[in-house]
Formats: sequence, C-alpha cells, structure tokens
Amino acid sequence: MANKKTQEKTSKYWWVKHLVLAVIAALATVLILFWMLKGITRHGKTLEVPDLTNMTLSEARKVAKKNHIRLKITDSVYIPQLHAGQVLKQTPSAGSRVKKNRNILITINSLVPMMVKAPDVVGYSLRQAESNLHAANLRIGRLNYVPDIATNSVMGQSYKGRDLAAGTEIPAQSEIDLTLGLSASDCWTKVPNLLTLPYHRVKSELTYCSLNLDKIMFDATVQTYADTLNSIVYKQEPGPTIGNSVRMGTGVVLYLTLNKDLAELNKQNTKAKDQVRDTTSLALPKDTQLEEVQPEPAETPEEAQPIDTNTDEPEL
Repeated sequence: MANKKTQEKTSKYWWVKHLVLAVIAALATVLILFWMLKGITRHGKTLEVPDLTNMTLSEARKVAKKNHIRLKITDSVYIPQLHAGQVLKQTPSAGSRVKKNRNILITINSLVPMMVKAPDVVGYSLRQAESNLHAANLRIGRLNYVPDIATNSVMGQSYKGRDLAAGTEIPAQSEIDLTLGLSASDCWTKVPNLLTLPYHRVKSELTYCSLNLDKIMFDATVQTYADTLNSIVYKQEPGPTIGNSVRMGTGVVLYLTLNKDLAELNKQNTKAKDQVRDTTSLALPKDTQLEEVQPEPAETPEEAQPIDTNTDEPEL
C-alpha cells in the first residue's frame, strides 16, 4: 500500500523533475555559448593601433601583420612630392584600441601618377599662364627672365629643363618653368610681407609679385607632411619692402614653423620698424637717402632642413 502511494506521488511530480532538468540544461547551454562567444569576439582583449601614416604600403602591411590587424585601401590621391603608395590617412587613428584582425581603413598616395596634357601658354601674360596651368592641374615653377620689350610675357615653357610642347602628357601637379620677357623700363617689383602666411599660399603670393621661391626651411616643430601643410612663415629673406625695389625674378628664402606666436611676433616687429622708417623718411629732406632698416631675423633652429622648392611644394 505504501509502495503504491509512493509511485503515485512520484508520478504526480514527474513534470517538476523534468522542468528542473530542462532549466539546468538551458543554463548550461547559455554558459557554454557565452564562453564560446567571448572567445570568438575576444571580449575585453584589444590591441593598440600603430601609426601607419608616412609608411610605404609594403611597410604598413608588415607592421599590420605583426600587430594582428588587416589593411583595407579605401581611397587614393596623387601628391607628386610623396612616395607612391605612401599611407596618408588611417581609420581608426593611431593609439585607438581595436580587436584582433580588425580592418584598418587607409588612404594612400596613388601608385600610378595621373597624367595630364600640357597647355600652350607661350604668348600669354604671366597671370593668364598661371590660370591656364592651374586649369590643367599643373603649377608654375621657376620664373626665368630675359630681356624683351614686353615684361611678363611668356616666351617659352619647359619641364625638368627641357622645352615642353603643348599636348605633351606629364604627371599632374608638375611644375612648369616659364621664360618671361623683362623690359629695362619695367623690371622692378616689391617683396611682399609673407610673415604668418600659410605654406600653401606662399608660392602664389611670390608669383603674383614676379618673384621666385628659392628655398624653404622648416624648423623642428615641422615633422610630418601634415605639419608642412599647417606651417606658416616666421622669417623671410629678403625682408618685405614698401615700394618696388627688387628686380623681378629675385629669389626669396622662407622659414616656416608651427609656432604661431613666433610668426606673429616677428610680423609685429616688422610692422613697427616699417612705421619708424616711414616716419623718419617724412622728416628727412627729399634728397636724403635713408638706409633700409632690416627686420631682425628669428633664430633658425639647428634642426631646420632645406627643401628644394622645385619639387616639394604641394598644391591644396
């Protein structure tokens, strides 16, 4: 009789036992799946993204493999001053934390230069020639002056020391040297005040005044190509002039920095000296010549490096 009651009680609560077993099995399954998912996604395990910018594509791939990340090229641009395949931009940025085998999106300098056809600017004025070259995705290089009755009339065009025929295909953003006429009665220009001017504007300002950019010196604050684009002029040789006192084609040396305070201080000092010179000139007799007051040069950092401006001036 007791055995029969026990069987009935066991039969009555069988579903409770199975329910408990089902709950236990479900919890075990969830724990196993969570553990597997954690292993697959490497939850809490991240890697620091290395800085790939300025590396060549082959160098970047080696670094990426060593750091267990993948590279994906999403865009390319053509900058002739940089090496083909050089990494210009990356996402995520250097120092970010990512998981293993994460794709790093990069923008590189084109492996193959874009070619454009050279226009014919002979016979045009310097201003018209600059406009036509810009429209063709080219730039003005050096201004070479020869005696002629028409000042700033283009008499010849060349590329890398050789005459350039119209229609010739050359890499985009190349610099075209111009041979220009220079009249004895119209051969003088002024040196503009370029202090605090951004890097990408200095060449056009000098060309506007019929001057050449001889050399660019960067101080120790300029380390990367991005720094170059953001740099500004803090010193120039020769200094700015008030009137037309230098011959067209004169070369100018510029010093650039990221230190805006230094550039602004030098600019203010130059303005103050110009004001003193103007005041003194007005007080002197007309026949008296005043010696030009030169702005005191800023100290050139020992780390400054010369740049050949015939090939190293980027176009924005």
